[in-house]
Amino acid sequence: MKFKFQCCAAVCALLLAACASPPRVIDSLPAFELAGRIAVKYQERGFSSSLRWKQTNGRDEIWLTTPLGQTVGFLEAGADGATLTASDQKQYRASSIESLTKSAFGWRFPVDGLRYWVFGEAPPNLPPAAIERDGAKRIARLKQDDWQIAFNYPTADAARPSRLEIVGNDADIRLVIDNLSRGTP
Repeated sequence: MKFKFQCCAAVCALLLAACASPPRVIDSLPAFELAGRIAVKYQERGFSSSLRWKQTNGRDEIWLTTPLGQTVGFLEAGADGATLTASDQKQYRASSIESLTKSAFGWRFPVDGLRYWVFGEAPPNLPPAAIERDGAKRIARLKQDDWQIAFNYPTADAARPSRLEIVGNDADIRLVIDNLSRGTP
């Protein structure tokens, strides 16, 4: 009887382990550097700036600047959390860029997904709710992690999008990609 109980307990433990969702882990990404422009609509307000984003060795550095090059905000993040340095040099901290931009600006900046979306890819660690592809088999529309993304490609044979339209629960974001290079910036 004791043996049957132990077998039953072991089977139950295996079934529970199989049903448990794996922890959300951001896999290692190749380094990249992006230059572009961003426009955000949120809570009947708007925000726009130039954007420079450098991602390397698991760290993000994002500069938001005016058309004349003045820094509006500098975001940096890594395993130890995220920091925003505002134009007045005040610093704000949070566990991630997404939570930091939500508390500081009122809208979330979906960095975890955006790291892949700018290359026309779906993040492998976030299962998509829906993917729609165009005639060239590129992602045209994607629903993932509370976001709906429309990918706009500059030409019929372009591998990467030049513009993303991202709609979430708290913001509509348009990102124009002027320059994107993969590899060590």
